[in-house]
Order: sequence, then structure tokens, then C-alpha cells
Amino acid sequence: MEHLIHVLQTDRSDSEIIGYALDTLYNIISNDEEEEVEENSTRQSEDLGSQFTEIFIKQQENVTLLLSLLEEFDFHVRWPGVKLLTSLLKQLGPQVQQIILVSPMGVSRLMDLLADSREVIRNDGVLLLQALTRSNGAIQKIVAFENAFERLLDIITEEGSSDGGIVVEDCLLLLQNLLKNNNSNQNFFKEGSYIQRMKPWFEVGDENSGWSAQKVTNLHLMLQLVRVLVSPTNPPGATSSCQKAMFQCGLLQQLCTILMATGVPADILTETINTVSEVIRGCQVNQDYFASVNAPSNPPRPAIVVLLMSMVNERQPFVLRCAVLYCFQCFLYKNQKGQGEIVSTLLPSTIDATGNSVSAGQLLCGGLFSTDSLSNWCAAVALAHALQENATQKEQLLRVQLATSIGNPPVSLLQQCTNILSQGSKIQTRVGLLMLLCTWLSNCPIAVTHFLHNSANVPFLTGQIAENLGEEEQLVQGLCALLLGISIYFNDNSLESYMKEKLKQLIEKRIGKENFIEKLGFISKHELYSRASQKPQPNFPSPEYMIFDHEFTKLVKELEGVITKAIYKSSEEDKKEEEVKKTLEQHDNIVTHYKNMIREQDLQLEELRQQVSTLKCQNEQLQTAVTQQVSQIQQHKDQYNLLKIQLGKDNQHQGSYSEGAQMNGIQPEEISRLREEIEELKRNRELLQSQLTEKDSVIENLKSSQTSGTNEQSSAIASARDFEEVAELKQELATLKSQLNSQSVEITKLQTEKQELLQKTEAFAKSAEVQGESETVIATKTTDVEGRLSALLQETKELKNEIKALSEERTAIKEQLDSSNSTIAILQTEKDKLELEITDSKKEQDDLLVLLADQDQKILSLKNKLKDLGHPVEEEDELESGDQEDEDDESEDPGKDLDRI
Repeated sequence: MEHLIHVLQTDRSDSEIIGYALDTLYNIISNDEEEEVEENSTRQSEDLGSQFTEIFIKQQENVTLLLSLLEEFDFHVRWPGVKLLTSLLKQLGPQVQQIILVSPMGVSRLMDLLADSREVIRNDGVLLLQALTRSNGAIQKIVAFENAFERLLDIITEEGSSDGGIVVEDCLLLLQNLLKNNNSNQNFFKEGSYIQRMKPWFEVGDENSGWSAQKVTNLHLMLQLVRVLVSPTNPPGATSSCQKAMFQCGLLQQLCTILMATGVPADILTETINTVSEVIRGCQVNQDYFASVNAPSNPPRPAIVVLLMSMVNERQPFVLRCAVLYCFQCFLYKNQKGQGEIVSTLLPSTIDATGNSVSAGQLLCGGLFSTDSLSNWCAAVALAHALQENATQKEQLLRVQLATSIGNPPVSLLQQCTNILSQGSKIQTRVGLLMLLCTWLSNCPIAVTHFLHNSANVPFLTGQIAENLGEEEQLVQGLCALLLGISIYFNDNSLESYMKEKLKQLIEKRIGKENFIEKLGFISKHELYSRASQKPQPNFPSPEYMIFDHEFTKLVKELEGVITKAIYKSSEEDKKEEEVKKTLEQHDNIVTHYKNMIREQDLQLEELRQQVSTLKCQNEQLQTAVTQQVSQIQQHKDQYNLLKIQLGKDNQHQGSYSEGAQMNGIQPEEISRLREEIEELKRNRELLQSQLTEKDSVIENLKSSQTSGTNEQSSAIASARDFEEVAELKQELATLKSQLNSQSVEITKLQTEKQELLQKTEAFAKSAEVQGESETVIATKTTDVEGRLSALLQETKELKNEIKALSEERTAIKEQLDSSNSTIAILQTEKDKLELEITDSKKEQDDLLVLLADQDQKILSLKNKLKDLGHPVEEEDELESGDQEDEDDESEDPGKDLDRI
């Protein structure tokens, strides 16, 4: 082995020799031998394998070396390395697990095997992780947080889920290792939404194309995996959250489909019933859903009824009947609503007289009184669970009457149970009935009174307890003692013949207190009692072991010590205890009364708060609506005032100004610019005329100087300079003449145009009077207008192009206008309303003015009368005259009179 390990250490580069070395070590350590080998040789090889494993792992570096070799991608190195490490874990699992746990990145390296593209290595990697995660919570957590759930679920899906091969089975076993009894991993599995991915596993359908052995195994493991998540041994909070998630994702619904399907193998059906039981146990939503499930029959029947029919049918397999009982118990666990529904099916008012449909209560009664002892026991335990921790249903069950035979009066269910007990039936039947009676009478004084009212019951119990019977009957004696003890402890002393003290005296005389307590202790000392107290599920190897119920064991633990104390108590202590109980009950009643009052007040307060909040919201909405309406009214008033002002201005300025301002389509800004240009032309004309007059004067001077020069100079001498100046002046004169001619042509043209425009303006002046414009200004305007017409024609071409673009905008604006037409109509109506209000206010104002005038007349007439009567009114007259003046001033402004009023 040392040489082989040396090869692994030194020849890392040679993959072939490394593979041979790993194979050799695997063959030395492994116990996988052929089936022909005898058992003795197998044991010897197991011992040898464990010894060689111990030698190999004595040096921890060897395991670390093996882990490093697993990083090699070469098939001839990685595959034998995986097999060798798996064999080491099988031989000495805890020691190898500890070495891998402390080795850096040890678990992470092994997780890479699940991602290997070669199926052989991947599948053997799953087996390796199975051995690695067995019974080691720390490694389980590391593997789970290395994304194991995601990879394993992907492999299961790739392999075909329940229709897959042995690889699916190996993955499911690994998932069970990771989740079982590991709350951290269960929580991680739920929060990672992996429960939702389990639903497709159970979509088996009704076609039932075939149930191979591998498919049955796979589905069995899948159901067990669901049970791991909702096991009653898990923390209640974790179980509850998983139950809710299974309902929300439809997993429970899918399981119920399998439950009601046909052709499902018996072991799968049994495991499905157990799985559904734990998914609904203690979860009100799931229990309500299960109550609504119907079997696909004609007519449809509730699933509970169909299951109970299997439970009380002695031809059904024992395991299936146990599973149905467990399902019924889980349905009623902490489900008072369900308990009430079951008990109500036994009451006279709800029993179907036609007998067309069978109810759950009728099936339980039928099973309770059948000849099959197992059916008796199952029905009694099921009925006891319908009464568990529910005093109301215990009292309701007292109303149940049974018709025993034709002609005889009906008998109560309680009486019928005691009658069967006294007839001496099988032990299993009597144990079941006694458990039912103990559950029924506990914490229910009314039921105790009904039980004691039958005078035969107490003598029967004392007779059973007092006899010295065999070991088989000791359990029945213990249960009879428990029932009698319950009748004492929960006795309200309403029957004089069976008061607490008298029953104690009866025990003392007939049985003896010590003997009674000894018989009572037989229950908890029974070997099957401890077995039943471990798990809620009734899991028995055969029917004869079916004696105790899990919930009943809890009741025995609770009552055994209490009953022992009650038997040894004296009458004075009982009285004191009764008084204390009464005071406590009174106190509890007061407390409950105040609690109810506080609860009602809280509800009323909550309702009032909700009303206040709704009223506040309504108030805020109304305030916002009022503010919006006020702002709208203000806007409408402003718009109305604006419209009034605009209408007034239009009335004032309608006429010549508006028409003159837009004559021939020219705006006022253009007219002002034209006026400036006309002024400039005027100035240029005046300047040219002044220059022309100056030149004329220069010519005249030259002519006069020329004539004088000829007279004075008789000689023929003339200077060349004078001739040059004359030539220049002639040229200037010619240019000036030409300019004068052109100006004169322009002037004549302007004069003609002026005449035409004057005629036009005279015709135009008849329709519109233009203020502040002289005839010369109009003439100059019109000349410039004619000059600009050609430019405007050019602009019109450009405007046509713009009109095309604007036409498109116009269509869009039309749509906006159509949408705003409604608002305009509303505004118009509001405007009409405002106008009506204004006219009304004007009328009121006029009426008030008339009243004022009448009042003034009356005052004056009264003053005159006072004067006639000789009453002095001088100062008042002055004041009145001043007031009269003020009133005259104010009457000029009607608005002031209105304000004054």
C-alpha cells in the first residue's frame, strides 16, 4: 500500500499508472464480491476492507491526495478515484467524513462531479455523495449550499422523473439524506422554491401505461421526500410553511388526484394516503380543501367517505386500513370545523332518510358495531379523534340515538358502547370502546353525568377492576380504572347516588385504593403503550399489535397523576378544591366577559376608525372637487369679463380703422413702414429741387458774365480755362436736365396715380372715415402699395408652400377643436348663466333704486308734516340736505348704491 500511495504522490503526470494504482487500492478495500461467495468469506472480507481502510486513512494526507486527484478530468483517473473514495466512506464513514470536512474545499471538489458530462462519473458521484452525507449534518448543509438541490432536480428531470431509471432513485435517496432531520436544509429547500418543482413528478395521469418496478420505487421515494418536509417531528413553523407552499403550488391537489385514480398499485396508494395525511395535518386550509375533494363516482362522493369505506372493510389490506385511519386522524387534528361536520352526520336532523347516500358518521357507527374487531377499534379511535379537545362535540354526541332492533326503543350511542363492553367481546374491541369512552368523558361533566345515570355502568367497572384475571385482561382492567377515575375527577356531583365521595368509598370497599392505583398503572407499563406514544402514525406490523392510539397515550399521561391525587383526597380537600374551582370559574367568567367586551369594543373602534378614514377620504375628495369647481367658475368669470371687454372694444373700433388697417391685406406695421419710405422720397425730391434751382442760378450768372466779357474784351484773346469751365458746365447742365426730365416723368406718373387713388379714396371714404390722414399721405401710401404688390405676389408663392404645411397642422388642430367643442359648449352654457345672473342683478339694482327713491319721497313728506305740525327740524334739515347731496352723488353710480345696501 505504501508503494501504491508513493505512485499516487510521485507519478501525477502519468495518468495511466495513476489509474491502475487507484483501481488496485479500490480492489483491496472494496467488498463488492460475487454472489457465489459464502457469508463467512464475506464477513472476513469486510473485516479486511475496514482494516485496509484504517491503514489508508491513518495518514490524513492520503485522503487529501485522493481529493486532489479527483480534480483531474482524465476519465482513467477520476472514475477509479470516485469509486475508491466511495468505498472508503462505506467502510469507515464518520472518520473519512471528518477528514473531508476539515480539508480545504474538500466538499466543493466532490460537488463538481455532479456537473461532469460523462454519465458514469456523474452517477457514481451521486453514490459518493450519498455515502458522504449519511448522518452528518455539517456536510449536509455544505452540500445543500453548494447548489446540490438545483443539480439533483435537473438530473431527475433529465432522466424522466418517475419514469426514469436507477439514477433517479439514487438522486432521491441523496435528497432524503440532505433533508431528513435537517431543519436548515428544509428551510433552504422551501425558500429556494424547489417544492414547486416536485409537482410534475406526480403527474402520472389515468392512462396507466404501466407501473414498472423501478417506477413504483421512484414514486415511493418521491412521496417519502414530500413526507420528510411535512413530518410531524419537524418544528411546527417549518411544517406549516411547507404545507402552505404545497397547497399553493398545486402539489396537494396532484396527490389527491393520485388518491382518487384507478389502477394505482396498492403500496403507492397507501404511501400516497400517508403523504396526504401529513400534508393536511394541522393546516386548516389544506384540511378544508381535502374535505371538498370528491371521488370520480356517480353520484360523486366525498373522498373522506370513500376512504372510510375502505377502513371499515375487512377485505382491504391491513396497511391500507391503517393509512386511512391516519388520514382521518390528520384531517381532524386541530380542526374543530371538521370535527363538527363529522359529528353532525350522526345527529338525527342531518341523517338522510332516503338512504341514498352514506355519511361518514354512519360508516363509523357501522364499523363500531361490526363483527370485525379491527373495524371496531379503527371506528372507535376515529370517533374519539372527532371529540378530541372539543367539549361542544362531546355534548352533541350525547344526542345520537341508535335503533338496535325492530320494536325496541332507540338507545343512545353512549349506552350502546357500554352494552357492548358488558357483553364480553374481543380485547381489541373492548380496548377501542374504552379509549372512546375515556376521551368522551374527559373534561365533559355532562357526559360523566349521562354515563353515571345508567346504574349498571359503575358496578360493571368495579367488578372488572376487582377481579384477578390473566395478563391479557390486565390492560382492560387498567382502562376500566381510568374510566372510573375520570368519572370521579370530572364529576359535578349532580347525581346524589354517584357523588365523588360515594364513588371513592365504593372503590375503598370493593377494590381498595392501592389496588385501584396499581391497576391504573397497567396502562403505561404495557409494552405497546410506549411504542404508540412515539409517533402519531399508527404503524403496526400486524392487527394484534393495534391496541393503543397516539393521542390516547397523551391523555393517559395527563390524567394518571391527577386521578391518583383525586382518589387519595379527603372530602374536606374536595370541598376546598370545589370552592377554589368555583371561584376560579367565576373569575374566568368575569375575565372572559371583559375580554368579550374589549373584543367588541375593539371591533366597534376598528369600524369607527374605518368610517372616519372613509369620511376623511370623502371629505378630501369633496374639498378638491369644490376647489376645482371654484377655480373653474373663476376662470369662466375671467373669460366672461374678457369677452365683455373684447366685445366693447370691437363695438368702439368697428368701422374705418379696422378696414383701413387691413386694406388690400396689409397690416398696420407695414403701413407705418410705408409712411416712413414715403417721407424719405419726399425729402429726396425736395433736395433734388433745391439742387436744380442752384444750378439754374449758376447758369444765369455764367450767362451774364459771358455777355459782359464779350462787351469788355474787344480783343480776340480768350483763355482756354474759361472754355474748359464752360464745357464742364454744359455737361453738368445736360446731366441736370436729364435728371430733371426723369424726375418730371416720375412726378407726372405719380400725379396720375395720385388722381386715380384720389378717386378710389373718395369712393372708399363714403363707407369708412379715416381719421388723421391727409390726402397727400393717402396718395403716397397708395403709390407705395402698388410698388409692393409685385413683391407681395412673390411672397404669396412662398406662402402657398407654407399653407400646404399649415393645412396638415390644421387637420390636427381640427381634431383638438372637436375635442374642445364640448368644453366650449359647457363654457357657453356657463356664460349664459352668468349673463342671466348679471341681468338679474341689474334688475335687482333698478328695483332697489326705485325703493330708495320712494323712501326719499316718504322722508320728505314726513318732514313736511313735521314742519306743518310746528316741530323744529332745522339741524336735521341741514343734515338731510347733506345726505341728499351724497345720495344724489351716489345715485349717479348705481354700483355704489348697491354696495351701500
